[in-house]
Order: sequence, then structure tokens, then C-alpha cells
Amino acid sequence: MSNTQAFYELYRQTSVGQALTDTLDDLISDNRIQPQLAIKILYHFDRVMTETLADKVKARLSFKGHLDTYRFCDDVWTFQVKDLAIKLENQNQVTTDRVKIVSCNSKRPGEV
Repeated sequence: MSNTQAFYELYRQTSVGQALTDTLDDLISDNRIQPQLAIKILYHFDRVMTETLADKVKARLSFKGHLDTYRFCDDVWTFQVKDLAIKLENQNQVTTDRVKIVSCNSKRPGEV
């Protein structure tokens, strides 16, 4: 990995990230890949998810709900919101009982 920039690993907790991690674990268990290759793949996943979401997703939304809990640790905000109503750009509205929002600074500590 020639690029030393670190990316957040939070997308590994998504359904796609979990599926990738499970598949890599199976491949390692079957001796089909080395653990070092799995680490490189996960790093690449972290980078591509971060860059793709930043470059390609331009949609906006607004939401209203009841803040249940919040936390700020290591420059990461975590909010748990209940009874959430999400209004999308196209004026469609989605509701849910509970949602967890994780918000990270777009630049890691020490970046310019």
C-alpha cells in the first residue's frame, strides 16, 4: 500500500462490508488467500467506499425525530434517533422507529 492515508473503517459494518468480511474469512479458512491479501482488500474497500460516496452521492435529505442518545469520541459523533421522519429531495417521506447516525470528519486528524 503505497498510499499512507488512513480511511475510516465504519463501512465495514454495513451489510456489504459484513458480506465482504465474511467472504474473506471463508477464503482465509480454506487457505485460498493469505490474511495479508484480505487486509489489503479491506483497506481498498474502505478507500473506495469513502471516495465513491464523497464523489458520486449528491442527494440531500432532511430529517426530524427525537434524539435518544449521542456520543462524541475520537472525532466521531454517534446519534441514536427515535421516531424518525426522513424527507428526501423528491419530497418522498420515509419513517422508521429508530436510526443510528455516525458522523466523521471528512479529514483525519493531521490532514491539511
